[in-house]
Amino acid sequence: MVSIKDLSLACGVSTATVSKALNNHKDVSEETKERIRKMARDMGYVPNFASKVLKTNRTYNIGVVFSDEAGSGLTHDYFAMVLNGLKCTIEEKGYDFTFVNKNGSISTWDNGVTYLEHCKFRRFDGVAVICTDFYSPEIIELIESDIPIVTFDYIFNDRSAVVSDNVRGIRDLVHYVYEMGHRRIAYIHGTDSAVTRNRISSFYKTCEELGIDVPPEYMREAPYRDTTATYLRTKELLELKERPTCIMFPDDFAYIGGFNAITLAGLKVPDDISTVGYDGIEISKYLEPSLTTLAQDGYRLGQETANKLISIIEHPKTSLVEHIFIEGKIFPGRSVKKLTT
Repeated sequence: MVSIKDLSLACGVSTATVSKALNNHKDVSEETKERIRKMARDMGYVPNFASKVLKTNRTYNIGVVFSDEAGSGLTHDYFAMVLNGLKCTIEEKGYDFTFVNKNGSISTWDNGVTYLEHCKFRRFDGVAVICTDFYSPEIIELIESDIPIVTFDYIFNDRSAVVSDNVRGIRDLVHYVYEMGHRRIAYIHGTDSAVTRNRISSFYKTCEELGIDVPPEYMREAPYRDTTATYLRTKELLELKERPTCIMFPDDFAYIGGFNAITLAGLKVPDDISTVGYDGIEISKYLEPSLTTLAQDGYRLGQETANKLISIIEHPKTSLVEHIFIEGKIFPGRSVKKLTT
């Protein structure tokens, strides 16, 4: 096996210069770096990872807790964008990552070992908690440990978090619908979670500020990405004596069930009833009519999560606890009809 010493002899430089060149240090010229890198490629040099681990006391491996209730795993449109942003950034920084999931559909394990015990056994440098039950005692134990952690879409006061600004997202959607002349707005929201509670609170608060009355029967619940449940809840709303002029759905994918309910009732979007989604997944742009939605920047959310976690790992003494909010953007679509008020 070719060693750094072999490279130093072949290049006529010190082992320290070879090491700095291979690690892209600034105090080695670009010309020297390229010459050493070319020699390393030609000689078939492979870095000694075990030596790097011993020297830095890091494994360069990050744990990713991801366990969505729907069991859709990496096929989940929104989380796929988030995880892609996370993956690309982690790899750019020279780290690997491993999914940590007891009961989901990705890589599973459950032998009586807790999340914290598993993460310590794997010697993760840090953990990104992307999707899970944040109220689980095991997750809380992990969050309260001494492992560097960043949470996603859930805030613990003493941990850094990256959050999609759900409060502003719902507010922007309600304002958009209001400006299009709608006053009878129903909301099929997701099942209980921190994200759902923030969205519901924002919906009520925005409606109150705009003077919109929200009858209890206009508020319905359906799990995220559950087209069957949204079909049934939409059907119930359409059967009301005074049905809404606009229905907001928990997410773009779940909207498909609502669209089917509207179509089977002999109604058209947006001529007879307007619709609004959430997430901005690709399919929403190709529906007919295209869905009005709040497009979340999933890739950037993943990037920011990875960047913050690696900053904590590499600069533990200077990295501040931060709650980073990332705003989404309205995609107008053609599913909301302009009403005259």
